[in-house]
Amino acid sequence: MANSHKGTTDMTASSKFRVLGAAAIALLGATGLFAAAPASAADDALAKLKEQGFVRIGIANEPPYTAVKPDGTVSGAAPDVARAVMKKLGVGDVVGSISEYGAMIPGLQARRFDVVTAGLFMKPERCRAVAYSQPILCDAEAFALKKGNPLKLASYEDIAKNPNAKIGAPGGGTEEKLALQAGVPRERVIVVPDPQSGLKMLQDGRIDVYSLPVLSIHDLLNKANDSSLEVVAPVKGAPVYCDGAAFRKQDAALRDAFDKVLAEMKASGEFAKIVEPYGFSAEAAKQTTRDELCGGPN
Repeated sequence: MANSHKGTTDMTASSKFRVLGAAAIALLGATGLFAAAPASAADDALAKLKEQGFVRIGIANEPPYTAVKPDGTVSGAAPDVARAVMKKLGVGDVVGSISEYGAMIPGLQARRFDVVTAGLFMKPERCRAVAYSQPILCDAEAFALKKGNPLKLASYEDIAKNPNAKIGAPGGGTEEKLALQAGVPRERVIVVPDPQSGLKMLQDGRIDVYSLPVLSIHDLLNKANDSSLEVVAPVKGAPVYCDGAAFRKQDAALRDAFDKVLAEMKASGEFAKIVEPYGFSAEAAKQTTRDELCGGPN
C-alpha cells in the first residue's frame, strides 16, 4: 500500500514538510550530509536528530493517512502526529520521502529515513523487523467496485472463488497479502502503484475491485465523484488493523521517547485533535496496544 496536504494556515499543519525523492536522499546520504546514527549509538539517536534539525520520515501518498500536494507540502494524519511528537522532542522539522509500502521497511533499515509514518499496519512479521510505537491510526479494509457490485464481491474469499475476478492492491501492502492468503491466484492480484492508478484501472475494467483501508477508499471515491462506482466496507472477515510509527530495532530508545510523548498527547486530548478531523478514532488507538497487535513484546 502508498502519500499528502496542508499549508501553514489550516488546522493540522503549522509548518511545511519538504519532500525529497529517494534518489536525492541517496545522493545526499552518499555525500555524508544526511549521515545516520550508527547502530551502536541508539541511545544518542534523538540527540543526533536534534543536532541535525530534522527527522526523515518514510511516507506513502494515501489520504487521509498521508498526502502530498503538487507544491511538495506533506501532511495527513500520520505525518501530522509525527511532526507534533518530534517537535515536543526538540526536532523542529520533518523531511518526507515517498515510498511504496513494500519498500518502507527495507528503506528504513537502509537508513534512507529515520522513521516510517505512513499507515504501515502492525503485524507480527513486521514487528519482528522494526520497533513500533504504540498504536496511532486504526482502520478496516474496504473494496471499491462497479455500481451494483455485479460480481457480488464482499470478501477476499469471494474474489478467490470467482475465476474471472481481478483485484488491485498496493504492492507489499496488507490488501495484497490478504488476497493471496485468501487463495486469490498471483496472476489475479494486480499490483497498483498509487490510488489514482487503482481508480483508473477500476474505471477502465482492468480490475474488478480495488482494495484499500476504509478511509482511503472513501477519500479516493469522494474526490473522483464517479457515480458508476461504490464501496463495500468493511470487507467481510478482514481484520481491523492499527499502525504505529516504525523505527529501526537499534533505535528502540528513540521509539521509547516517541511513545512517552505520544502517551501524553493521548491523555491530554491533543492526539484526538490531530487524528479525528481526518476521520480516525482516537479511542480505537487508545484501546489496543502494540504488544496485542504484534502478538508479543516489541
